[in-house]
This record gives sequence, structure tokens and C-alpha cells, in this order.
Amino acid sequence: MAQAKKTQRKFKAEVSRLLQLVVNSLYSNKEIFLRELVSNSSDAIDRLKLAALTDDSLLDEDEELAIKISCDAEARTITIADNGIGMSRDELIENLGTVAHSGTLAFLQQAEQSDARLIGQFGVGFYSSFIVADSVEVISCAAGSDGEAWSWTSDATESFTVAPAERDGRGTTLVLHLREDQDEFLDTWRLRSLINRYSDYVSHPILLPVTAPDGEEQEDKLEQVNEGNALWQRPASELDEEQYAQFYKHLCHDWNEPLGHNHFKIEGKQLFTGLLFLPAKPPHDLFMREHRRGVRLFVNRVFIMDDCEELVPVWLRFMRGVIDSDDLPLNVSRELLQDSAITRVIRKQVIKKSLDLFHQLAKDKPEEYLKAWEHFGAVLKEGLHMSPEHSARLAGLLRYSSSADQGLSSLDDYVDRMAEGQKDIYYVLGESEAAVSSSPHLESLKAKGYEVLYMCDAIDEWAVQGLGDFDGKKFVSVQDADLELEESEAEKAARGEHEEALTPLFERMKAVLEEQISELRLSSRLTDSPCCLVVPAGGHHAYLERLLRAQDDSIPRSKRILEVNPTHPLVLNLKKLHELAPESDQVTAWIEMLYDQVLLSEGSPLEDPSRLARRVTQLMEEASSTALATLAD
Repeated sequence: MAQAKKTQRKFKAEVSRLLQLVVNSLYSNKEIFLRELVSNSSDAIDRLKLAALTDDSLLDEDEELAIKISCDAEARTITIADNGIGMSRDELIENLGTVAHSGTLAFLQQAEQSDARLIGQFGVGFYSSFIVADSVEVISCAAGSDGEAWSWTSDATESFTVAPAERDGRGTTLVLHLREDQDEFLDTWRLRSLINRYSDYVSHPILLPVTAPDGEEQEDKLEQVNEGNALWQRPASELDEEQYAQFYKHLCHDWNEPLGHNHFKIEGKQLFTGLLFLPAKPPHDLFMREHRRGVRLFVNRVFIMDDCEELVPVWLRFMRGVIDSDDLPLNVSRELLQDSAITRVIRKQVIKKSLDLFHQLAKDKPEEYLKAWEHFGAVLKEGLHMSPEHSARLAGLLRYSSSADQGLSSLDDYVDRMAEGQKDIYYVLGESEAAVSSSPHLESLKAKGYEVLYMCDAIDEWAVQGLGDFDGKKFVSVQDADLELEESEAEKAARGEHEEALTPLFERMKAVLEEQISELRLSSRLTDSPCCLVVPAGGHHAYLERLLRAQDDSIPRSKRILEVNPTHPLVLNLKKLHELAPESDQVTAWIEMLYDQVLLSEGSPLEDPSRLARRVTQLMEEASSTALATLAD
């Protein structure tokens, strides 16, 4: 047998099938075809400007560089023309006849222009035209070619055709022959909206035919439809507050001026620019599950995406603005970010600059900051739970109402007001300020002169856990079972006496409420109320449990600890009643009523509201009869 001969061969590819894969699978949103083609035209103009730095004859007399776009409903075509660098016959074949060949990338490598801002790098953007077109014609004349023009035509199937053509001056013209189901793009207003969305800040003018009042287009008159001026790329020293406000309104379609902004540029291993705004009003979907982030991502002024979850944490979703990167890695379709060190650096800076903006506003305009806190404070506190590494900076932004009745106060203000001997920061959780301010859990603390923070947002329980401590002081919930309050020797002695005296009643109460509570004990936190429920270690506060059960009613109700005030007249009377009639049904009814009253005071639902209503009615009847008898005597 002859020995097999070792050979090396090149891979073969079915190019037409590969092209169909690029067209049909690469892009999830068909309308971005215009963004890709405008970006190519912009790159062609930038390449011309770079080449003209060493050969100004390339500009000829046509120095007004622009991109012109029009549509013809009868011919079913969209035309995109530029007067950029253009392409020769060989360049048409190489750039358009080779899938994933990037002329821009090749130009950069050849020219070694490290600071050139050209977005094309994959060589597939042109083929997005076949998402909406069944055939495309490209007519191009290379700068400096003495008017020699060539056309490239293809239907993205088996082949393409290159032939001599005519074109008035250098540049490239694309003619897209639209598919039958793509009529929406044969509307100048539709094209205008796409330009405003994706290419608004391309630095070169994008021109469309002027539309007359009667709706007719005036083909001989063109108007610039893109903003053109990427304000964030200008030095902050050249801009004033009015310019920032006008840009914000244009970007966000918000008539209200922002409360503040932060304009920054990061240089070094990565180069990107950012302009962040704090809105004056919250968006309507601020607390919706499908919340969207409001910072837009650009690469070299070309819009890539909004709702950038890789760059903007969910707890800053209300921020508005732009991030424009020179070297952010994107996937081939430019629709998704790739995980990279650059992405992490940008995210870190977005967080830092946003917090800087909040701190500056709190320092310079405290009244304006309180407005911002009212709108966005609950969302900002999510960061304490989701990004505890930022808890130190977030702590300085927190504002709470409290039992001191000082309005909204910072944690620094609270610490400054702490009573002598107070070691911890006390807080109470509840549905509203009105509910927590009258909570029985505050009674003993108020008597000692200790201030209690009112926390009324659902996120507060998790936020406090992420916060840990502040200025070396622990956060202690006045509703927690392990709350420790200093007692004098006399108070400790009295507690022992009360515990012994109330033991029979407590046994009866435990028997009646064994399904509702986990423990029953004397309270050191009550002075005016007969009893309260406290949260055992690892349990949720009543307010949070209600919210969780509203989302998922399969969550079991937790048993809490019932604390009893041993000096309250109602408790003492109940003790005497139990001594006189230990087996009385009336004692059972009073115990159940006492528990229902505790649930009502903390806002928790009753298992049997009608039972409580009947008993209250009975009590009122007995009380009114006693009152009438007294008056009659």
C-alpha cells in the first residue's frame, strides 16, 4: 500500500449561506440598518478628512461634507449618499465582496491613526441593508481618481456584479431596493425618526428633503435633521447651565430642567466621556418590574443602545445622560456589550460620578437635594443592599424623618443629636410616618430621650443590613426582640416581682394564643400600651411580611413574640379577672381582643375581623348601659 501523503488545504465556505446568516441572524432589530449605513458614510467622510491632512487636493472644490438621504415611494428605494473618500473598483470588490472585511479597520492599520474616531471594525454593517432590501446598488468614486466611478450590485444570493458607472464627484451612493414588506421605511418622517434616534450626534450633517406644509417633499431643498453637535464632547469650560439644560431637554424629551449634572472625561488606558443628569421628576415606571435605565450608550457619537444594564446599576436607573466610549468592545452586531475590563471601569465611573452629583447637590443646594431624595431616595437605598461596597458613600446621602421632629435629617445630624449615654442608632419600620410615629415600640425610648429614625420604604430592612453601622454605631430596630435597654436595679427587682405575679395569667395567654405567637414575655420597652409584638432573630418585620405576602400568599405567616406591659391597668385588671374566674370564657375573649388590638396597631390584617367587631359592639353596649345606670342614679 502506498503511504498516504500528508497535505494541507484551506477551509471552504459557502459564502452565500454565510451572508444569509449574517443578514438574518446577526441583527435583532431591523431598523438599525440605517444606523449602520450612516455610520459607514460618516467613516468615509472622516477617512477623507484624515487623508486630506497630507493631500488637500483630495477635497477638490467640494468641501461641504455631508450625508444625503432620500426615499422614492414609486421606485421603492432608499438612497444614501456621501461625499467621503469613496472606493475604487478593487476596493469595492475587496470591501463589499468579502464578508467581514472592514475597510475602516484596514485603513486605521495602514494609517496608524490611533486617535481616529471610526466606528467600523467588523466589516458587516453594510450587509444590514439586506435586512430590508432584496437588492442593493453601490456607486462609488474614489477621491483623487479623476472621476472614475464603479458600481457594485448584489441581491445577497450567489454573486455580485461590478461595472463602470457615472457619479458626480467623489463619494459613495447606496440605493436600497426595498422588500415588499418594508413599506414603513418609504416615509421621510420614519427615516427622520431613525436618524434622530440612532445618528443624531454624528458630527457630519445628515440631510433630508424639506417637507412642505402640504406634505409634499421638495427634492431640491434639503435640511439637516441631526443635532450634529455632541455637546458632551466639548470641554465643560466652554458650556453654561442653559446649554446643559437645553441639551437635557433635547436628549430626554423632558420640559423640566434637571436638578444637576456631572460632565466628565476619563483618560488613560480607556477613553470615554460621560454627561449625567439628575431629573427633577421621577419617570412613571420608576418602581415597575421592567424598569429601564436612562443612560444612553454611544460609541464615537453613534447611538448603540439605551437601558445599559452592564453600565448602569439598577439602583441608578433614574439617572439620565450619555456615555460615549472610543474603545468599548461590542459584539459583531453592536447590539450587546462584551464583558470586559473596560465595561467594569465605565460602570465604576458611572456610579462614582452619580454619587458625586448627589453629594455636591446636598452640599450646595440642600433644599433641591431634599426634592431629589423625596423622588429617588427609595431607589437609591437599593444600592445599600445590592452594592454594599458603596455603602459608605450612600450613607452620607440618606435622609429620614424621626421622633425628634426635625424634618428630614442625615445620619450625621442624628449622631450629633444623640442623647448622653446612647450607644446605638435606633429605627422603626412601618408603612407610613403616621403609623410608626405612634408605634408602642417607641414609648420607653422616647421616655429616655432617645431619637428614633422613621423608615417607611419597603427596601429599608435590607438597606439597613447592607449599611451595617455608621460612625461606629450599630443600627438597632426598636421592634427587634433582642432590643436591650438599660435598667436600674429597682427596675430589675420590680421586673422579677411582676413576672412572678403574672405567671398564671401568662400561662393562660400562651394557651389561648399558642397558634399565633412563639413566645410571651414581660416588656421593658412599653410605658403606655398594654402589649406589642416584636420580631424574633431571623424574622421579618410585620410591614415587610405584609408586602412579601402580597406578592406571594404562599409565604407562611411568622410567629412573633408578644411582650406585655406589667404595669398597664388593662393587664392588671385581666390578671384579677383571671384570678376570680380562671376558666372563664370572658378571659379568653379579652385575651383574643388584646391580640387583635396589637395587630391593628401595627397595621397587620386580622384573621377574623367580624369577631373583633362583635366584641367591640358588646363592650360598647355594656359601657353605655353602665353609663346610663350611673346617670340615672
